[in-house]
Amino acid sequence: MGCISCKKRSEVKATATVEWYFKAKGEVDFVQIYTYIEGRPSIEHDQFLDRLDWNGSKRSNDIQDASIYLTNVTFNDSGTYRCFFHRNLVYENYEYNTEVSKVVHLHVVGKATRGTASIVSEVMMYVSIIGLQVWLLIEMIYCYRKIAAAGEEALREAANAEYLAIASESKDNCAGVQVGE
Repeated sequence: MGCISCKKRSEVKATATVEWYFKAKGEVDFVQIYTYIEGRPSIEHDQFLDRLDWNGSKRSNDIQDASIYLTNVTFNDSGTYRCFFHRNLVYENYEYNTEVSKVVHLHVVGKATRGTASIVSEVMMYVSIIGLQVWLLIEMIYCYRKIAAAGEEALREAANAEYLAIASESKDNCAGVQVGE
């Protein structure tokens, strides 16, 4: 689950701690499940023992990414998760404390199934591909026939012509004979 809170100015020194809370569906109160302070993670609730793992900022006391992994997910993990950043900004003559919270809603489903819409869209994709290929084939046959008919017509016209065209390989008239048109 992702939880990111970045500082606006990187030159300001800061330290941050993170707390994660969970509220199951139908429950009223959040319970603390995880803390991360000075590089030390701590799982705070028995329901999440050996199932939460830190995936956030490492090697820094100024945490900006407080993401965690939840493994072996069950239906009981459905609910609302809340992440709190407690950041202490250190200026030359002053310290300023901020708190930022992020909310993640998790809904666990039994098994991912293909919906009707995805099946219909896949079938339509294949129908479209086949339709386009058939159209392309018909267009190619039409163009081939048109070109072939034009070629035959040109041959008939050339055969019926009353003049003879002779191709010359050179522009110069070597024999000195004047050619009439």
